[in-house]
Amino acid sequence: MKQTSVVDEVTRAAVELFASRGYANTSVQQVVEAAGVTKGALYHYFQSKDDLLFGIYERLLSLQTEHLNAIVERGEPTAETLRAVCVDVIETSVDHLLEGTVFFRSAHMLSAPRQQEVTRRRRAYHDTFAGLIEAGQAEGLYRTDVPVAVLVAHFFSDVHYLSHWYSPEGPEDKTVLANQLTDLFLVSISAASAGSAPAVRPHATSAVEG
Repeated sequence: MKQTSVVDEVTRAAVELFASRGYANTSVQQVVEAAGVTKGALYHYFQSKDDLLFGIYERLLSLQTEHLNAIVERGEPTAETLRAVCVDVIETSVDHLLEGTVFFRSAHMLSAPRQQEVTRRRRAYHDTFAGLIEAGQAEGLYRTDVPVAVLVAHFFSDVHYLSHWYSPEGPEDKTVLANQLTDLFLVSISAASAGSAPAVRPHATSAVEG
């Protein structure tokens, strides 16, 4: 079995078992049997069950970060860039709905160093996202009466809870859903929606741990 096959099969089996049985109730042996590999093969790529859980989320976060950077590097206007980023993170989250479900249900069980690494990686992503909002504020596109950190949290709270209410078998596919949620978010942060509320200076650092 090729390296990529071992990693992919082990990850697939871990996601399915963690989702159905729970992380705490799934043993390494069960993952090995479901993946059709040996324990030696698993431990060659993953040192522990902790590594498996971290790897599940790390792959999704790496994918979304790669997409984020590619979208930003296109150099399109701020409004188009933010919209594209919002649509992408929703679509990729739907594509990996089970992985997100497993992680957000079990993240608190990660070891302290792994939790710190996840926080660091997510903060970097959110800082770039926040930077787009701040750029839009400077251009007069987005409201300034609400701290940027709150605006970022508002968007990602919808993303993190997708698995609680969205089903890919439902009437709306991921593209429709992504555009609907993005529209709602962008309308809510538009300068026009601020009304007559007094403006406040946005925080320079607006990372959000969601």
